[in-house]
Amino acid sequence: MYQKIEESTCHVASRKMVSNFAMKDENHLKEMIQLAFDTKDELHIKAFWSLDLVCEKKLKQFVPYIEDFCSVLPKIKDDSALRPATKIAFFLTKSNHRKNGISLTQQQEHNLIEALIDRLIQDEKVAAKVYAMKALFVLGKKYDWVHEELKTIISQDYSNHSAAYQAATRNLLKKLNK
Repeated sequence: MYQKIEESTCHVASRKMVSNFAMKDENHLKEMIQLAFDTKDELHIKAFWSLDLVCEKKLKQFVPYIEDFCSVLPKIKDDSALRPATKIAFFLTKSNHRKNGISLTQQQEHNLIEALIDRLIQDEKVAAKVYAMKALFVLGKKYDWVHEELKTIISQDYSNHSAAYQAATRNLLKKLNK
């Protein structure tokens, strides 16, 4: 698994090949996740690139690792790993909100909220912020205060960002103000 990740690129075909390889064998998936969560290893970035595809297709395979994910999310510093990590957080919150989805504990929800709010107020790339906003929007359906916090943060931050960020913010503010 390590070699497959090492040889992978950011291209979709390469990431799909690695994610498919990991999904076929629980040991390969475990190895990929361990590597993704090891933020000291420079390959953790490439592991996250494929891990978000695994979570998009088979989120239930990720369930045993949610607790560790909640611990590692605030420690991720590299933008290239942060985008897929916040995307995974979005998948988790979206599934948690569905009737037959995965179930997050209250502590896991709170850990995600804290980490995602931190991502919004820090100087991160737009994609990571947008996934953080989307995940917080879903979590705010259960915790009212999250929507209020989200409104405040994205309203204050609006003019400091790109047109893409502003468009995502406008769409989210419309939903929040309904």
